[in-house]
Order: sequence, then structure tokens, then C-alpha cells
Amino acid sequence: MEKKKFYITTAIAYASAKPHIGNAYDIVLADMIAREKRLEGYDVFFMTGSDEHGMKIEEKAKEQGITPKAYVDAASDQIKYVWNSMNVTFDKFIRTTDTDHEAAVSAIFKKLYEQGDIYKSEYEGKYCVPCESFITPSQLVDGKCPDCGREVSDAKEEAYYFKLGKYQDRLMKHIEENPDFIQPESRKNEMINNFLKPGLTDLCVSRSSFTWGIPVEFDPKHVIYVWIDALSNYITGIGYNPAGSTEQYKKYWPADLHVIGKDIVRFHTIYWPIILMALGEPLPKQVLGHPWILVGEDKMSKSKGNTIYADELAAKFSADAVRYYLLSETSFVNDGSITYESFITKFNAELANTYGNLVNRTVAMTNKYFGGAVSYKKFENECDLDLIKTVGECVAAYKKAMDTYHNADAAAAVLDLAKRCNKYIDETMPWALAKDEAQKDYLEAVLATLLECIRIIARLLAPITPEAAGKIKAQIGTDIDTLEFGAVSEFKVGEATPIFARIDMEKALAEIAAEAEAKAKAKEKAENVATISEISIEDFMKVELRAAKIVECEKIPKAKKLLKLTLDVGSCKPRTVASGLAKWYEPEDLIGKTVVVVANLKPAKLCGVESQGMILAADAAEDDVKVVFLENVPAGAKIR
Repeated sequence: MEKKKFYITTAIAYASAKPHIGNAYDIVLADMIAREKRLEGYDVFFMTGSDEHGMKIEEKAKEQGITPKAYVDAASDQIKYVWNSMNVTFDKFIRTTDTDHEAAVSAIFKKLYEQGDIYKSEYEGKYCVPCESFITPSQLVDGKCPDCGREVSDAKEEAYYFKLGKYQDRLMKHIEENPDFIQPESRKNEMINNFLKPGLTDLCVSRSSFTWGIPVEFDPKHVIYVWIDALSNYITGIGYNPAGSTEQYKKYWPADLHVIGKDIVRFHTIYWPIILMALGEPLPKQVLGHPWILVGEDKMSKSKGNTIYADELAAKFSADAVRYYLLSETSFVNDGSITYESFITKFNAELANTYGNLVNRTVAMTNKYFGGAVSYKKFENECDLDLIKTVGECVAAYKKAMDTYHNADAAAAVLDLAKRCNKYIDETMPWALAKDEAQKDYLEAVLATLLECIRIIARLLAPITPEAAGKIKAQIGTDIDTLEFGAVSEFKVGEATPIFARIDMEKALAEIAAEAEAKAKAKEKAENVATISEISIEDFMKVELRAAKIVECEKIPKAKKLLKLTLDVGSCKPRTVASGLAKWYEPEDLIGKTVVVVANLKPAKLCGVESQGMILAADAAEDDVKVVFLENVPAGAKIR
């Protein structure tokens, strides 16, 4: 019997910058779905890729003194590296500089032009440079770009336009007749109320202000813009071309699921379906507009300095740990949040304590009491029956969540089962049963029951934490993936080794802080340019500098670079500062000295110490720091 197909895609990453952890959620979510579908027996084709044309690419390449193609070759490799660090199982990585993609896009543009869906005109209005988008007055939000919130500028440019409005009623009818086409429901309502009901304006689909793109075949001073270039990857990547498509395209299209971020839902549920309608091709079955990952409560931004990168986090804590956090933390509708503290807390509480501890002590007890081999014997005790009932309930909840792409709910169902297994150990107390020879059969049944539950947990975790699932299966001696309880009745376990080792929070945070500092210094050295950013006198007056006498100083355990200083700041109460001076100063070198402290800095916790300011020091030479000491200045004196 032929397998049922499942074609899934992600938004292709723009090749202008390294993907951060928020971008990685897109690919990890899609990979979870693809893995689950494969386990369910589907013929899965999973595609991702990189979007490599546009003004930003052209400008970045010029800044580096290289060709745009050389720039995107390196950027594409970097994107693939980050995705691979997440243990992602994509079947194809498409690049919009691929020759077959460029040929197909050129043919698509020509077809749409020849049938009257694209026409040439002149644009005069507002333009957002970062988004490379023309903005109509009605789209402005507080006079700024509706997508990125930045300032817009006046622009005038000859361009080709696509007649979106021609297909508006047809698209609205499709959405009404296919209520699950756009998910979640809130995204669908936003598209209908904010864009379709007010009426669609024609879409600019070419640019003449830059050259790095696919030329319009019949008017080469124009290049085809992202709406047709990048969006078409979902069909060109599997062999579509107006001149003749491949068998692969005929097999897999329409896509079963486009996985995208909520910020690009409009492009994928309005522009893209209308382009397909104009081409006479079927529409994708569903578009999932997932929420964002925030850092604390803020959107990730290089300018804010709060960017976290998935590959770096995976290198430190494992790909499984990153995947688990992203998939369990981010719900179907609401944004997720990540900080290093919340990441480590979840890792320790759920991966190490709940899953790791369950597997470790079950395997260890099986080895200790039965030489590693047990067979299932059915007992009718209340706690046994309740555990088996919980297995069924958790599996059902998991399946329902996975079928509707509620990843956090799926992860929660597995965690519930693991917690119930740990409770079962506390209820049955195998260590106590082992002391009574008459309870030996029941002890064996308890351990076999736990191993069967762990087998099912491993199967449920496989799309979320694939490496850990494989390690669990190896330890319990089976790779059977059925979710039916009782499918395996005999186990021969291996050695009990930790699946997830606990993380020392303070040590890890200190290491992360040190790495960030080293990276900043390396970047400054690489740039080798002394730059001074001008600020206004008003900005400078916001900084309160005071003389402070160091009355106590000591090293901070587990933090090689930090010293804990107690400062006398005059009439104000003494304050504590954690300062990275341990490499250059011993505590006794500083006690009694008067220094300059930034007195109104927001407190921050460093390795368990609340630091209430910052000491001024100078980079005297390479890898040499000198504290700025004061003489004959009383503690607390304001410096200005």
C-alpha cells in the first residue's frame, strides 16, 4: 500500500544575518511535525532554504568588498550549519540563487504578465528601506512601517504591479469554505478584518533601484521582487515550472503545511494564494502562523544586544535541550520567552529531574534486583491500574495535540506521564519490595511496567528530543515504537547512564557572561577601529558618577573573573558591586582605595551577587586593565 504523502515547508531564512533562536523555532517546529508524521508512516518531504536576493544583500556584499553571490554562499552555509546544529531532518535546502529556481521564477513572472495579471506603472509614496517595501498611507502605523515600526521615506520608482484585487473575492471564498486554512484562528481573523475586508491594493513585484535579483526577462533593468521570487520556492523547489513540471511536483503539491512566523502571515495567506490562483495551481492545505520567541519580554534585536543563538546554546547544553525548551515553552497562539535562567531552570526541573531521574533509577533498579532482565506480570493493584490508565490518557492527549500542531500541549502530555511514573515509584517503593522475597514477582512487574511506560515516553519524545529518545531506547533495550501499552513484555536493560546531567546555574551563567565579554573584545579587536559615538549633554547628565571607597573586597566562589566589592559612597548606604577585576587585582590591592562608580546603574545579579553599580577602569594595553583610582576625594562626592 502506497504511503500517504505529507509535504511540509518552513519560511526560507533571509541570508542577510545569522539566524537567532527565534528564527530557529520555525525550523524546529517543522522538524517536530515532520518526524512525527514519519513515525506515523507518512511519506514526508520537508523543505527549507534561504532567501538570497534583494537590496540588503547587495549593500552588505558591497560593505565587505565581495560579490553578492560570494556573500550569500557564505550566508547560506551558515544557515544550514545552524539548522544542522538543531538536528533537523530536512529533505531539501532550496536557495533562491539555484538556477532551476531562477528559471522557474522568470517563467512565472512572464506568464503572469502575458495573461494580464502584472502591469507596469510608477510608484510615488512611502518606502521602508529595512523591509524593502512600498507602504500606502492607509498601511502606516503612527506614520511608520506597519511591519518593522521604523521610519519611512519618500520614494518614486517605475515598477511592475500584480493585480491582487482581481482575486480578492475568490480568496475570501476559499478561506470561508476552508476554515482551517489559516491557523491559529486569531491570525485568520486578522487577515480578514485588517486586509481583505478593507480591500487589497495592487502589489509591487519588481524593483529597479538595485540589481541583485532575477531580471525580468523582457525588461532587464527590473529585477523580480521577493513576493514572487521567494514565495515561489515552495513550488519551484519540488519541480514546478510553467513550461512543464516534474513528477515530484505532481506527487507532493499542494503542500500540506506551510510553517511560518506570525509576522509574515499576510504574505503567505494573501499574496501567495493569489499568485497560485493566477497560475492555476492548487492552494496549500494549511498555513500555520506560529508565535515568536522573546528574550524575557522583549523581541530579539542586535541593537538591544539581547540576541541568543541556537547553535551556541546547543553547543553548550545539547540540541535536544534547545529543541525541548522551544517546543515546550511556546504555545499555539502566545509568544514564548527565553532567558538563560529560565532555560537552565526548565532543563534541570524537567529534563534532568523528571525524565533523566525516571530512566536512571528504573534502569539501575532493574540491574540491581534482576540482573538487568525483567518480564511483565499483570497485577491489579490500584496504583498499577491508575498508571496504565494515565498512559492511555497521555497518549491520546499527545496525539490530539500533535495532529493540530499544539507542540507545547504535546510536550506537556509527555511530561505528565513521566511525572506519573515517578509518583508510581514513590507509591510502590521498589527498594522496600526488594527486602521481601514474597514480593519479588510484584517487584518485577513494577519495574517491567515502568520500563514499558519509559518505552512509550521515548516514542513520544522522539520528534521533540530525538537524541535523548534514542539513548533511552538503548538503555531499556528496545526500539519498538508502538504506543500500545503492553506491546513489549520482556526487557534486557543496559547500563544506567544519565540522559541529562543537571546544570550548575551559577557556574553556567558565569561562563556565558565570560564568553560574551570575550566575544565583544574579539569583535572590537577585529574591527580595529576606534569609534566614538556622540551623545547629547542630556544623555551624559543621566549618568551619576560618584567617588566610592572600597571597604571590603573578596573573591566570588565559582566565578574566576569576579570580585565582590563593598563600597562606602558617603551619605548613601553602602552598596555591593560585582566587578570582573580578579584577573588583574587581588582583594588586598583594592581595599582602602577610592574609585569611580556608576551609581545609578540598574542592579543586576551576577553569580548570586546583586551588583549595584559599575567600577570605571581603562584598557591600558592588550589584556591589561587599570582601575581609575582617586586621591583626596571624599567618598560620595559627585563627579561631573
